[in-house]
Amino acid sequence: MNILYLVFGEEQRNHTQAYFSICSFLGQMDNSDRIYILTDAPRFYQRVAERVNIVEINKGLLEEWEGEYRFFLRVKIKAIEYICSIHPHEDVLYVDTDTFLYSDIKEIKMTFDNPLMHVNEGKLSSLKSKTERIMWKQVGKKSFGGIVISPDHYMWNASVVGLPSKIGMNIVKLALIICDNMLLAKVNKKLIEQFALSVAMAEFGNVKSASENIGHYNRNNIEWNAVINRFLQESLLCVRPLDQDIEIVKNWDFTAISVQQRVSVKRINLKRYLRHFSLLFKK
Repeated sequence: MNILYLVFGEEQRNHTQAYFSICSFLGQMDNSDRIYILTDAPRFYQRVAERVNIVEINKGLLEEWEGEYRFFLRVKIKAIEYICSIHPHEDVLYVDTDTFLYSDIKEIKMTFDNPLMHVNEGKLSSLKSKTERIMWKQVGKKSFGGIVISPDHYMWNASVVGLPSKIGMNIVKLALIICDNMLLAKVNKKLIEQFALSVAMAEFGNVKSASENIGHYNRNNIEWNAVINRFLQESLLCVRPLDQDIEIVKNWDFTAISVQQRVSVKRINLKRYLRHFSLLFKK
């Protein structure tokens, strides 16, 4: 299995997240597994350089992958395509940096008869956020990449994208066509990459959820980032070797902090009040 990270820019938080996530996978990988890091900042990965494959992506290639419509999230699909082209007969697992492997990696490998994504967010036609409602109006019952978007098409979270070896390249090529067709039709860009992958995956199998094996803390990143920063600070101050960091993460209590942050109604109302007060003050 080939595990892929895509990390760009100078925001160190993204790179520290990646290091923690990489450690969670290194603790369970066998000799048939590989990790790829596609990045424009390879200097941040010298500590793991002997254990992973670092591919430096320059500005020119990044712009090429963004395509005609300069859509940055298209780069994710192109990066997955790149790894599929290198290993056409092997499974590919893309993961966002704000993830971690918390259960047996063998369970993921056993599910690779079908495509994987992180979690099913529901049918696009039924989702309630403003962005999703606008997108449904733009794509519903229309054809993209030869696929007519129906009320039964699901939106999956794309923090994890698992492509089985036999159909991986077919999925990613279809996802690119759907993505580009939606960009041509001027569909709201915010969810195009995510939905294009969701639709393409469903055309080639029964999409399975990876959420029982891989955690995604995008909804509680403040707490998780603080914990990861402490982990790295201690590692630096104690001059801990990589293998010891891997062992610590391997024995990590992933239940101690939720991946979902619960925000009280009072806190929401307070934020609204403060925002309103701020606007009045500016006037």
